[in-house]
Amino acid sequence: MHVLSRVSRLARHLDIARRSAFASHGLETWEFDVLSALRRVGPPFQLTPGALLRATLVTSGTMTNRIDRLAEAGLVHREPDPRDRRGVLVTLTEAGRARVDAALADLLTSERKLLAGLSDDRRKALADMLRVLLAPLDADR
Repeated sequence: MHVLSRVSRLARHLDIARRSAFASHGLETWEFDVLSALRRVGPPFQLTPGALLRATLVTSGTMTNRIDRLAEAGLVHREPDPRDRRGVLVTLTEAGRARVDAALADLLTSERKLLAGLSDDRRKALADMLRVLLAPLDADR
């Protein structure tokens, strides 16, 4: 109970740090999740809606709504998939890239503060222990 209670408290602190970092750039958590999924794939920062929903673990209806809202905000745009006449690609715009990069920089600063009490060795050990703990849970997904 000591371990998981502390993990839960840490998760709340991390959630507050994430929401703050994203809000200062006009983003909600879900917006950051979609934009960062596109950012991670590298140039040309494109994914199909199906790949985005797998990356963010939401339903297709939810993803359609999210893409619509991000497109209205000018952070992504849709274009025909040249490999599939019926498909579309969602592409990160320059404005979307700038916004997600700035939010990520602020998030990393906040996360460094959360981990400041740990040496590099202890951070690595904690990451290793959490990986072992999470592996069977992630495999069930």
